[in-house]
Amino acid sequence: MSTTLHRPASVAGIPLHAEGESLDLPALRQRACTELLRQAAMRAGLLAADDPPSRDGAISEAASAAIEALLDRELQVPEPADDACRRHHAAHAATYTTGERVQVRHVLFAVTPGVDVVALRQRAEACLLDLRCHDGSEGKRFGAVARECSNCPSGAEGGELGWLEAADCAPEFARELFGQADVGVLPRLVHSRFGLHVVEVLGREPGVAQPFEAVRGAVALALRQQAFVTALRQYLAVLAGAAEIDGVELEAADTPLVQ
Repeated sequence: MSTTLHRPASVAGIPLHAEGESLDLPALRQRACTELLRQAAMRAGLLAADDPPSRDGAISEAASAAIEALLDRELQVPEPADDACRRHHAAHAATYTTGERVQVRHVLFAVTPGVDVVALRQRAEACLLDLRCHDGSEGKRFGAVARECSNCPSGAEGGELGWLEAADCAPEFARELFGQADVGVLPRLVHSRFGLHVVEVLGREPGVAQPFEAVRGAVALALRQQAFVTALRQYLAVLAGAAEIDGVELEAADTPLVQ
């Protein structure tokens, strides 16, 4: 949800936005975390003291490079052990399955600049309830609603997206569709970078599970990323605890930099 901030939030006296700017909380937290890292890079001697702060979320190329160097130096990211990789692979077999396909159609309620997110969610939830109640009615209701309400070009085709593989979708959309067994209108809204989706799964084709040796590199990469996320959260929490921050609360587990 966007909030109009009359007095700029700040980190160590550096404003994070212009007075009166409308900014949602995730964006404000991201700017605060970036500013914490930018200032830490200065203290570490990796960035010139006259590097200009940003009020629009964009920092200088020098600051970006300095933050990267800072994190390389400060974060301890261990190489995952082989047994940890094997346990991860066994616990996330669906993630390492190839060839799975899902036949899908959807109704998209797009989140666009200036949209009333609360009202949009209410519309999406009402649509979900309506289509759940009509689930199985030969598909006519879903197609009609998609043509009338969807903000996706697929709406003209009744919301049909056809047969999809995970690589065809945004990752956050794929997580809700693949490795599952549900068929029919999904019981909750699917969130993606594009907005809120009412999704119906029309069919599923199982994939082929890949043996550990075939995906060892991908498993190790996933565990390294998890370790990096944990280390970054802890480092940001330390920086936030030592900094004077005004106008925004930073919860390390929720910071957009590490999602």
